[in-house]
Amino acid sequence: METSAPAVPKSLFAFSLFYGGMVTTAGVLGVKQVALGPLAVEAGIFAFLLLVVMGSAVAELHGRKTADTMVRWGFVPLIVAALLIRLVLVLPTDPGMYPPAVAAFPIVVGQGARMMIAGLIAYGTSQTLNVLIFSKLAGGTGKLVWLRGMIASAVSQVVDTLLFITISFYGERPILGLMAGQMLTKVVLSVILVPWLITLFVALGRKLDRA
Repeated sequence: METSAPAVPKSLFAFSLFYGGMVTTAGVLGVKQVALGPLAVEAGIFAFLLLVVMGSAVAELHGRKTADTMVRWGFVPLIVAALLIRLVLVLPTDPGMYPPAVAAFPIVVGQGARMMIAGLIAYGTSQTLNVLIFSKLAGGTGKLVWLRGMIASAVSQVVDTLLFITISFYGERPILGLMAGQMLTKVVLSVILVPWLITLFVALGRKLDRA
């Protein structure tokens, strides 16, 4: 007698797909620095905040263990993307390629090994910490999703910046000023964006699972 495989909740399926896309998108967007009034931050923060929101939303809907598993699987697209970038960079360039793009492509997608390692460490640590803090703050009640998400995001973003900048640039350039500005911007964005984003995605997830 055949047994059917357990159904994957629709919200978990949708959010996991979205999470995988944002993992790789964050690295590409991070090439550009954006000015938000007096604050400056790499543009990858917008995709990274969505990763934080997805991790917290999955933890709220399906439990911390499931969210931690999703975070760990996030290393797969990160590593595969890095390997594919290395491959494409060493392959010969088509002579007919648009000349400005030939020079720009390595700048946009190329990263040194040190920065790649920093990105992997910062991603794994900060995303796992985000899920941990969000889940611990629940206290078994499941209340104040927006507040828990905001606090978890702010703390994890500070840790992400601390790890990434230290591993990437320590010994090569002054890092305290760069680190302080990045931390401040990420905390401000976490306070402004995360509460309504996580409220939206948790509500969307529950709607998908009821469908």
